[in-house]
Order: sequence, then structure tokens, then C-alpha cells
Amino acid sequence: MAGNPRQAAYRVLMRCRRSGAWSEDAISSEIQKTSLSGRDGALCSRIVLGVLQNRTWLDFIIGTYCATPTEKLDPRVLDILRLSAYQILFLDKIPVSAAVNEGVSLCRREVNPGAAKLVNAVLRRIGEHREQLPEVPGKGTAAYLATRYSHPLWLAEELAAEHGYAFAEAALAANNEQPPVYAHANPLRPGTDLLTALADFGAEPTDLPGCVSLRTTAGITETEVFRNGGCYIQDAAARMAALAGGAKPGMTVLDACAAPGGKSVASAMAMENRGWVISCDIHEKKLRLIRENAARLGINIIETRAGDARRPDADLTGIADLVIADVPCSGLGVIRRKPEIRWKDQAELDNLPAIQRDILEGLAPCVRAGGVLLYSTCTVRTRENGGTVSAFLADHPEFTPEGFILPGSIGEVPSGQITLWPHLHGTDGFYICKMRKKS
Repeated sequence: MAGNPRQAAYRVLMRCRRSGAWSEDAISSEIQKTSLSGRDGALCSRIVLGVLQNRTWLDFIIGTYCATPTEKLDPRVLDILRLSAYQILFLDKIPVSAAVNEGVSLCRREVNPGAAKLVNAVLRRIGEHREQLPEVPGKGTAAYLATRYSHPLWLAEELAAEHGYAFAEAALAANNEQPPVYAHANPLRPGTDLLTALADFGAEPTDLPGCVSLRTTAGITETEVFRNGGCYIQDAAARMAALAGGAKPGMTVLDACAAPGGKSVASAMAMENRGWVISCDIHEKKLRLIRENAARLGINIIETRAGDARRPDADLTGIADLVIADVPCSGLGVIRRKPEIRWKDQAELDNLPAIQRDILEGLAPCVRAGGVLLYSTCTVRTRENGGTVSAFLADHPEFTPEGFILPGSIGEVPSGQITLWPHLHGTDGFYICKMRKKS
């Protein structure tokens, strides 16, 4: 039924389950296809992301009130139970009766009337007990964390072992919260007041100079301030990484794994559009987006080229004052924005440090004597962050970590490296390490 946000959410969840579609793309496609209004589109998005964020815990609750084990349910029925249970347990403005009735109707349309009876019984029991839900067993263990906050057991175990149980619980809980969105003023378009220009998007000031937080970005690309290049969207952590690099006017900067280009743009702005930024990526099609964004923002010092950061072009040897290595990673620092990332295969993730190390090895010769190599990831895994950097520095005594200063409450980072955490810093999970090459 066109225009039904719950049915749209069901279709998105089914696509994600069946074909591994990314939720962000699937939501956008479904909203457009069904012509959902802004309010209904927001509800569809909230339901999908909420189910993906809380899937394991929802299954625990469903399993408590369902005689059939969740793993034996028709996957279509389980999708409907999840999206309905999410509304009952998380969306206070939706009456329990409405969530139950919509779930039953959806099951009649998408599965069969017989399954609808089961859906009705389970959802009514969840609604009756939502103020006194059963507690996940094993509190104080990684298994409890994995179920209560819907993360893979291996990740809960790893965080608890490295940082302690309380820290791990806070980190996993934060991954299920809605992330802030940031808009940054373009200094090349002086006189832009984002608090006024983006007031309709809930703009509020932040500790980052020229940056505001937004309640939503829906429709922001249609605003005059965005179309005219007065602002760009980037998480605070990525912006801080660019600030740590210390790009200045006249420099040559190599952004070696550049797509989607946020650090290239931030560096070019710090350079006042004077100098040379070489933005490289292994995928040619992604470079077009960098060029288009640079043109919108009035930046003309960015040159794009396709290439593998593990084997840079020979003409890049010794050329750069600053090399930015924002390497491929597990992405576990952006789970709030892409909840399905948490379910990536652990074996594949464990191969990433070798790739990251190869990239550092390839890029080290590109840094001129006295220049900076900036290593960053959007993950919080030690083996991909400090572990990779330590192994690199052990073989490259010509590089030394160098302290830097970040804005706001973070301030000075004397060690030259920092991991940003959503529950501590309010940003995406991110790692930054600044290394200076000896003259």
C-alpha cells in the first residue's frame, strides 16, 4: 500500500535481510518509490534503523512471549514482529493498540491470516508487559552486553577485555543512539551565518569553529546556503582529523584514500584555497563526487586521480607536506549511522590491519622531509588503530608522533594520537595519529 510507512519499513527490512542492502540506500529508494510524506518517511526511517540497532534484544523480548523459537519463525513474520515490537517499546507517541493492529494487518497482507493470529498474540503480550520487561540474563558478562545492546559477542568481548565492562557497556549503548549531524560554514564564502540560514533544521552552536549541529538534514540540499556552497556536511570527528593535520596555505597535501572527499575539502579550506591538494582514490567513479563538491564550494586547488594508496604514482615521491591516510577500516566507529556494520564478518575485519600497514608503507615515501603523515580511521578497534601505527613506527624510526590541539573540551593531545568515542566525545568513533618525518 503506497504511503504506508510501516509497510515501507517492512519492505526495507526484507531487502536488508535478503540481499544485504544498505539500510540508508534502501530507505531512500523505498520512500521515493512509495511517495511517502516527510513525516511518514521519517517514521519509516526511524523504524528501520531502530530495528537494526536493537535486533538481538528485540528477538529476546519476542522469544519471551512467543511459543515458537524466533529462529523457527517465518522470516517475514519475524520482520513484522520486530518492527511492531520496536514501536511498542521505543516510540511512546504511537499507541500500543495502533502498533498491534498495524502489525496484524501487515501480516495478513504479506504472509497469511493464520500467522496474523500469532502476531496479534505476541504483540499484545509485549504491550501488556512493556513496563516490566524481562531482564537479559548474565548481567556483568559480555554475553549480556551482546544481547542487551544487539552487538556481536566477539565485539562485546573485545571491548570489555580492552577497556573494562562499564566502558564497553557505555560504548555499545551509545551505538544505538541517534547521532548528531554537523554543518560546517565554508570560509571561502564569508558572511555565512549558519545559525540563521539553517534555523529550520534545528541549528545549534558547537565547540567547533564555524560548525553547527542539526536536528535533521532532510531537504538541506535544496537550501540556498547549501546550493551556493555556503556549507558542507561532515561529522565533527572527520573535521578534527583534518585540523590535526595542520594544513596551511601554500602546502602540497596528498589525500591518499580521499572519497568521499571531506578531508580534502577541509584541508583546502584551511589552506585558504592556496596550494595543491591531490585527492586519490582507487575507485574512479568516486572521484567525480569530489570534483562536484569542490566546485560547489568554490575550491579550485583539488586535483583528483585514481590510484592505489599501497602503490602511489612515482611522481608523488617526496612531494607532500602533508599526507592524509584515512585508510579502509572496519567502520565500527560509525555504527550509529550504519547499524548493519556491526554484523560484518569478524574474519574479514581481522585482515584489515595488513592492508592498513601496506598503505602506510606505500605512502611513507610520499612525505617530504619534515612533513606530516596523518593516519586516521573511523573505527575504535585497537588492532586497526594504535596496533597498526605501532607496527609501522617500529620499522620507520624516521617518523615520530607529534602532539596536536583539537577544539573544545578535548584540547591538547600531547601523545599525537587519540581515539574519539561517541559516548565520551559525542562524535563518531574515530582514531587520529599525527606523525612527523624527520628532516
